[in-house]
Amino acid sequence: MYDRILVAVDKSPESDRAVDAACELARLSGGSVHLFHAREHQDVRGKFGGSFDIEYTEEAEALLSEAAERCKAVGVTVTSSIARVPIGHIASEILKAAGEHHADTIVLGSHGRSGLGAAVLGSNAYKVVHLSDRPVLVVR
Repeated sequence: MYDRILVAVDKSPESDRAVDAACELARLSGGSVHLFHAREHQDVRGKFGGSFDIEYTEEAEALLSEAAERCKAVGVTVTSSIARVPIGHIASEILKAAGEHHADTIVLGSHGRSGLGAAVLGSNAYKVVHLSDRPVLVVR
């Protein structure tokens, strides 16, 4: 069940805890971890159009590199990927990445908002849990 674990990574303390939990699960089960980060971008409509990224590619790469080092430090095989996604589509990209990487389990952090708060604010963890076709471990 924990042969291939996908971890959604962002810049939050909850994400750091999710990475640590996924690495420990993989270490105990002899599995591997795939780190996934979604770089959001905003499309701009109008005469000049275009889009702008919320973060630089280098920031995303550094984030995944640091997380990968933590997994490697406990002897876990780790891979990673970054996807550029429109704002508001992170949950669907996490699910897509889980399918593409044949993940048995998805691990992600939660900011701990209530059910109503999650529904109103559009929590990615809330969406992933409710839309996933595979087990999801939410770390707080």
